[in-house]
Amino acid sequence: MSETDCRVPVEKLRWVCDPALFNFKTTEEIANLEGNITQDRALAAIEFGLGMSNNGFNIYLAGEPGTGRTSTIRQMLKKFVKDTCPPSDWCYVNNFHTPDAPLAIALPAGMGRAFAADMRELLDYMRANVPTALESKEYETNRVSIIERFQERNGEIFSDLEQEAGEKGFALQRTVSGLVIVPQKEGRNFTQEEYEALEKDEREKLDTVGRELTEKLNDALRQVRENEKALRDALAQLDRELGLSAVGHHLNPLKEKYQGFGKVQQYLEDVQEDLLLNLEDFKPQVAPPQIPGLKIPKQEPTFERYEVNVLVENNPDNGAPVIFESNPTYNNLFGRIENIMQMGGMATTNFTLIKPGALHRANGGYLILDAREVLINPFAWESLKRCIRNMEIKIEDVLEQYRFMTVVSLKPEPVPLNAKIIMIGSLWIYYLLYYLEPDYRKFFKVKADFDSQINRTPEVMQDYALFVAAHCCKEGLLPFDPTGVAALLEHASRLVEDQDRLSSQFMELSDLIRESSYWAKRGGAQVVDRSWVKRAIHEKTYRSNRIEERIQEYLAQGIILCDTKGSVVGQINGLSVITMGDYTFGRPSRLTIRVSQGRSGMVNIEREVKLSGPIHDKGVLILTGYLAGKFGQEQPLSYSAHICFEQSYEGIEGDSASSAELYGLLSAFSGLPVKQGIAVTGSVNQHGQIQPIGGANYKIEGFFAVCKAKGLTGEQGVIVPKINEHNLMLSDEVVQAVSDGMFHIWSVSQVEEGIEILTGVPAGKVGEDGGYPEGTVNFLVQKKLKTMLDNMRKLQLQDKEGKDEPVKLLE
Repeated sequence: MSETDCRVPVEKLRWVCDPALFNFKTTEEIANLEGNITQDRALAAIEFGLGMSNNGFNIYLAGEPGTGRTSTIRQMLKKFVKDTCPPSDWCYVNNFHTPDAPLAIALPAGMGRAFAADMRELLDYMRANVPTALESKEYETNRVSIIERFQERNGEIFSDLEQEAGEKGFALQRTVSGLVIVPQKEGRNFTQEEYEALEKDEREKLDTVGRELTEKLNDALRQVRENEKALRDALAQLDRELGLSAVGHHLNPLKEKYQGFGKVQQYLEDVQEDLLLNLEDFKPQVAPPQIPGLKIPKQEPTFERYEVNVLVENNPDNGAPVIFESNPTYNNLFGRIENIMQMGGMATTNFTLIKPGALHRANGGYLILDAREVLINPFAWESLKRCIRNMEIKIEDVLEQYRFMTVVSLKPEPVPLNAKIIMIGSLWIYYLLYYLEPDYRKFFKVKADFDSQINRTPEVMQDYALFVAAHCCKEGLLPFDPTGVAALLEHASRLVEDQDRLSSQFMELSDLIRESSYWAKRGGAQVVDRSWVKRAIHEKTYRSNRIEERIQEYLAQGIILCDTKGSVVGQINGLSVITMGDYTFGRPSRLTIRVSQGRSGMVNIEREVKLSGPIHDKGVLILTGYLAGKFGQEQPLSYSAHICFEQSYEGIEGDSASSAELYGLLSAFSGLPVKQGIAVTGSVNQHGQIQPIGGANYKIEGFFAVCKAKGLTGEQGVIVPKINEHNLMLSDEVVQAVSDGMFHIWSVSQVEEGIEILTGVPAGKVGEDGGYPEGTVNFLVQKKLKTMLDNMRKLQLQDKEGKDEPVKLLE
């Protein structure tokens, strides 16, 4: 195959988008049309995940940043939840039986706020009406009547006892220690002397009567205590009846309103009971005694226990909630219990200070999280797994186990979890979790894989036009005409280095839209056309290519050696790609190969000094296999070959230079010079087939810049693998140079094609005798290897003969 046959036609050097594909004058005409750039594989996975209601079928959106993962899931969820029913409201109320364990109550969407308002109205009613009822004349009359009745009963008991004691010569008297029975004589108490002067029988009789009366006194006191208890019960019953009459008017309608909500009914019963037991709290409080110079605040009873903490409130007119939590800390995800600091440094809390997390707000809907943010926040990932596993959201003090002292806190009742968790992250994080986290595959069974490339079809191209129109309309940018959209699509194709695909790195494309609009406005244009898109690309390159320009200067000045004219044996220009953060460019690298007689075989100098990676080392070792298969079938190979990247002071990785190294080897063995105006890229296998590489556009443009700086001759160019032709999206300058015949691009599929272009000598095909046609590259290589082998054999024979000679001793 001749050198001309391998040239890549100009029309294949880049894909050019035809603006006639778009039937609009500017994107303003289509700004209101709906459309988005979708990825079928990812969309199918998302639809499946959203449709699966079983536990564990949560979704992981995998892909590179800027591929539209977040915007896609938001748009899909917006449509998906439009016709769904809103989830329940969730409230926390006081647990009157166990105050440190508040109760969680679910109500239909919109009823949580109404329930809280009803309880506030009940409390306001009680605070306004109970004190009035307690101070009413009817209540006071009934209270006094009850007290007087019991007092009369107690008076009768003591009056009967006192009368009986008087008849028996005793009296009922009150002392410091209480009521006692004492004997009487002539209307006065017995003295000790008078008592001791009595006869023994009289004293015993007196003591017997005294004991009997004392027992009756004890019975009377016991009966009085029972009466007092009955009085308290009667007064409590009076208060209860009063309370029931006051509470019932307001509480009974609530019970009817929330009929069918068993938990609410039980809570209202508990509220009624607590209100009736604490009616005294509604009475006006007496101010505490004041100390001169110190104002003591009036202590008012708190009624917070009757309030309702509406934790989550959903709009009944909306569908299921979609929550995106950008900062998934433990508290932001699972809620928290706040505290109030009081005087003296004491912290208090109650159920009204329970605050919801993103899981509470997304309950019954969808929660979107960034995978990396979840993993770097302490306790977030483990607690999220626990919630999914137990299907409940538990609010806990996560730092409790790390404190030196245990503080009193609440243990709110867990809320049942029914939410779809959607995590967004890179493929690297996905595989990390999949293989190293045993529970991950149980809880996130659906992966939506977002590709960074999309097949270019007419439909997709129209979607890109809508994408541009939507951005311009949303952000107030200048509209694009068809040539501007076409230039954007060409750049999208260049980003992925594929003429049949477009980049789905929408973040970069959005930036290009904004920058193009900026330069167009600055230039006074009303519409963004192709020239402004090209200007934006050029300006972005200029902002980032300082290092590339410096390297190009060194190449042009000869500080970095690179010949672009003439021919040299064993020397060839390879091509490499350098990535500096947000900017990538290509630069040529001189490779030199020296061969000699020996047994070392292939020596990779980069490997010897540990400047090469394993892939590069593999590429060099493949050359040994190629030479052995090509020239070692009839004879053993005996040679030493040293391969080196000149002026390389950093690590080298990749096998894209292996074909250049092989061409240099063939030149060194054959003695045929290689054209220095031609650079080479491509990997090679042991059969001599040229394999594809990456970064073809950057490599070609990097070598073209050197040739341009040193002067284009019309004989310069780059050899690329045949299979990389569809990856060519070269700059306008390179395409124009090729069109003018000042630069060339060749594509080859076999080593033989490349060496013929580089040397101008046919490679030669093996004959039936195992030899190659005289004068061909392979013939010269085979001849050189045979000569080396013969020389090595002669040297071995001489060494052997020299050892067999007898040693002559000096006399």
